[in-house]
Amino acid sequence: MVKEIKDNNFQDEVLKSDIITVVDFWAPWCGPCKMIGPVIDEISQELKNKAKFVKINVDENPKVSSQYRIESIPTVLVFKGGKIVENLIGFRPKQAIKMAIERNF
Repeated sequence: MVKEIKDNNFQDEVLKSDIITVVDFWAPWCGPCKMIGPVIDEISQELKNKAKFVKINVDENPKVSSQYRIESIPTVLVFKGGKIVENLIGFRPKQAIKMAIERNF
């Protein structure tokens, strides 16, 4: 399951997480975001015991979006130990996203 997070809980949910955390930066008006959402949902079910999945609306959470210089959406960032280990910008096929996550286990 993909959990919706906000600026005020990003640090606790992502940076302090003890497992790999996948962050989907999105907006409701973004067509490619609507396409990648179900893909992230599927991957979250397949890897639910190995990684944490969250999403953050860039329009409602400008602090985190600005901090990580999110200029294009969708952007998927993979964090490990509070650091970005993968940065995927734009729509990607399921297998490409899953491989980017799995190579950091």
